[in-house]
Amino acid sequence: PMVSLQNEINRAFDDFFGFSTVPFRLAAEQSFMPKIDMSESEKEVTVTADLPGLEEKDIEVSLDRDVLAIKGEKKSEKEEKEKNYYYMERSSGSFYREIPVPAAMDKDNIKATFKNGVLKVVIPKLPEAQKLRKTIPVKTE
Repeated sequence: PMVSLQNEINRAFDDFFGFSTVPFRLAAEQSFMPKIDMSESEKEVTVTADLPGLEEKDIEVSLDRDVLAIKGEKKSEKEEKEKNYYYMERSSGSFYREIPVPAAMDKDNIKATFKNGVLKVVIPKLPEAQKLRKTIPVKTE
C-alpha cells in the first residue's frame, strides 16, 4: 500500500511540475513484496510464493500458532568495469508475509520446497478436518 501511495504522489508531482521524479521513484520501486497464492484441496493447503532472485539460504519459513510466516531478504550487486568507466550498483530489500492457516492442520508434517524461484509450502489437513468439509448445493428460485 505504501509503494502504491508513493507512486501516486510521484505521478502527481510529475504532472504538476512537468518533469520526472524518477530518482525518488527508484527507492519505492525497489521494495520487494512477493506474490502469494494459496489453494486448498480435500487433504491439504498449499501456499506458493514467487521469490525470483532468492536462494534457499535467503528464506525463512515458520509457523506460530495458526500463522504461517515467510520472510527473506533479497540482495543484488551489479558491477561493470570498462576501459573508461566503472559502474557499481547494490540493492537490497527484505519482506515478511503472514498467512493465516486453518486450525485443524497437521502442523508436524508441513513440507517446504524451493525450486526455480518458487517456494511451495504444503500443510496437510488432520483427518478430522477432512471430514468437516461439506458441499452445499445451490438452487435457483
